[in-house]
Amino acid sequence: MEDQDHNLSEKSKVSLDIKALIGMVIGVISIAGVWFSLTAEISQLQLDVIRMQDDVELNHEFRVKWPRGEMGALPDDAKQDLRIEYLQKEVEELRQVVKELEIESARRK
Repeated sequence: MEDQDHNLSEKSKVSLDIKALIGMVIGVISIAGVWFSLTAEISQLQLDVIRMQDDVELNHEFRVKWPRGEMGALPDDAKQDLRIEYLQKEVEELRQVVKELEIESARRK
C-alpha cells in the first residue's frame, strides 16, 4: 500500500452516496428525537416526585392535626356535637325535676 498524502482544507471534496447521506440525517434526527423525549420524560417524572412529596407532607400534616381537632370537623361531627349538647341540657333538666320530686317526697314524710 502506498502512503497517500491526505490534505484536508476548506476546498476538500467528499463523495457520498445520497442514500448514506439520507441515512445519516435520519439517524441524527432520530437520536435528537430520542434525546428530547427522554429529557421531557425525566422532567415530568421530577415534577411528579415533587407533587408526591407535597402530597405526603399534606397527608402527614392532616394525619397529625385531624385527631387533635386542629383542622376542623366533619358536618356530621358538628350535628353530633349539637345533639350531645341538647341531650346534656335535657339530662340536666331531668336531674332538676328529680331533685324537686325528692324534696317534695321528703317534705311529705
